[in-house]
Amino acid sequence: MSDKYDSLKLENQLCFPLYACSKELVRRYKPALNRLDLTYTQYIAMMVMWEHKKINVTEIGRLLYLDSGTLTPVLKKLEQKGLITRSRCKGDERCLDVCLTDKGEALKEKAVEVPGKIAPCLALTPEEAGTLYSLLRKTLAAMGE
Repeated sequence: MSDKYDSLKLENQLCFPLYACSKELVRRYKPALNRLDLTYTQYIAMMVMWEHKKINVTEIGRLLYLDSGTLTPVLKKLEQKGLITRSRCKGDERCLDVCLTDKGEALKEKAVEVPGKIAPCLALTPEEAGTLYSLLRKTLAAMGE
């Protein structure tokens, strides 16, 4: 017979191992990202920029699941570092475009090594990693991606 409070046990919470893994994984990124002079949030923003080159702030927020209150200071810092530029969209002053600079593009050469340094920390086969990725994407989609 199960206790009515079983659902409150940490061992029965899917959210806890997701939270703990995320926190630990980001911690493992820190040494590699320190060499790039990036925080994890700046790094994922730069990943979007390396892929898109020019994109508006709203779309970056959507891709990274970040609200403007979190994203704006990250983008300001990346702009101060000379990695991106921000400018108002032509025709819609409410819209802000973000463009990758040459310096930002050059950083990509150093950053390309980062994923390879992190992968061994996961202790997953490529197939397991693919399955986990698919399940996490499915979960995000169900939450209203």
